[in-house]
Amino acid sequence: MSWETVIGLEVHVQLLTQSKMFCGCSTRYGSPPNTQVCPVCLGLPGALPVPNAHAIELATRAALALSCKVHETSVFARKNYFYPDLPKGYQISQFDQPLATGGGIEIESPERGRLTIGITRLHVEEDAGKSLHDRLPGKTAIDLNRSGTPLAEIVSEPDLRSPAEARAYLTRLKQLLLYCQVSDCNMEEGSLRVDANISIRRPGETRLGTKTEVKNMNSFANVERALTVERDRQIKLVEGGGRVEQVTMLFNAGSGEVRPMRSKEESHDYRYFPDPDLPPLVLTRLWIEQQHAALPEMPDARRDRFMTVLGLPAYDAGVLSAERPIADYYEAVVAEGTEPKTAANWVMTEVLRGYNETGQFAVSSEWLAGLLAAVKDGTVSNQAAKQVFAARAGRGSLSVTVEMRGTGKTSEVSPRQLAEKLGLVQVGDVAALGGWVDEVIAANPKEVGRYKAGETKLLGFLQGQVMKKSAGKADPKKVGALLAEKLR
Repeated sequence: MSWETVIGLEVHVQLLTQSKMFCGCSTRYGSPPNTQVCPVCLGLPGALPVPNAHAIELATRAALALSCKVHETSVFARKNYFYPDLPKGYQISQFDQPLATGGGIEIESPERGRLTIGITRLHVEEDAGKSLHDRLPGKTAIDLNRSGTPLAEIVSEPDLRSPAEARAYLTRLKQLLLYCQVSDCNMEEGSLRVDANISIRRPGETRLGTKTEVKNMNSFANVERALTVERDRQIKLVEGGGRVEQVTMLFNAGSGEVRPMRSKEESHDYRYFPDPDLPPLVLTRLWIEQQHAALPEMPDARRDRFMTVLGLPAYDAGVLSAERPIADYYEAVVAEGTEPKTAANWVMTEVLRGYNETGQFAVSSEWLAGLLAAVKDGTVSNQAAKQVFAARAGRGSLSVTVEMRGTGKTSEVSPRQLAEKLGLVQVGDVAALGGWVDEVIAANPKEVGRYKAGETKLLGFLQGQVMKKSAGKADPKKVGALLAEKLR
């Protein structure tokens, strides 16, 4: 008996501001509890909120990047509910007149190929505080540092049909938000949180089944795991003659189980009404267009340009455009005069190896371009260049210096200087190369004999022996020609 899964996601994204949504308190992560608070975010009588202009800019850019329609007028509303970490007894959010509606994200579904997932709305709101259950034995402590932190809530249409599609959607959404620099999307610090609504129905049905909401998922992998478990639970329940109840479920990553938390409130229980302390948010069409102009080139467009303008293969273009810092770094290397494919090969290997470990580039784009220029003009071989790069990257910063001759001053080590210091400058002198070639020929009489008997592929072996004897310093092109000449 087959079932169709229907999933919609609500993603709360912390906007990348230094201060909170309606006051000047810091949003810095990791400060001692209740040290980043003021009368406004504590909800003290008489305190008046003032919207954070930068938060509105970031939310607008996020909406535009998702192809949403940004409305010139939106309204802040009070969402009323009572919970210990909500000091005002309400949350300032948006309800029937949000900042933006419509839009969509293109994803690559593992089951259905390329498709667009609709965006219902994007609105701005403030975050609540945080309940701490592990600080005081038998009691719950409250930290209000997060109270008032600016969020953008992004609600998808129920267009997702599998847990794998949900993960693909989140991965794509995170990529776009990072490209626009509207959030750091750090799930460990709470900068991106996901609530998932999931239901099942018979294939071909248009009416949605009873949904449950799944919370407490701290990674995209756990979102996929939790939704798989909840989908299977609902199917087993219905096929056993039971009925799905509309409840909120919590996912336990350790046990891989979902369990009910509480009955799901309907939206009218929140008693939304316009916040009397905040007038409608009015944006001009010109201002919205300026935010659109401030958006960077998006990853798909950048990937296509890398292929059409720079001539990169589709795989290379996809890897290099996936993250904005990597794409920016790559383009900076090319802008220094490096051939695009050569730059791509180095960025995807030597550079990304360190970047993926530390999140930082071990050398500047200018320094890498200088190293590749040294390879091109024959100063160092490609293999020696890798040793130079490794030595430079292993020092951990860009402050490696050498003493300038006779001055007592220091400056940045250039690729050529480091190659000289390491003894890796390529040798092209025929006399020096001839000595290494003669030694290799004398040391490998059997291979030389087989080569002369017709096994021409052994030239590569003998060339490798010369490179080994020269510690990688011999010019490989000249070595090959010299070997062939001496073996004739």
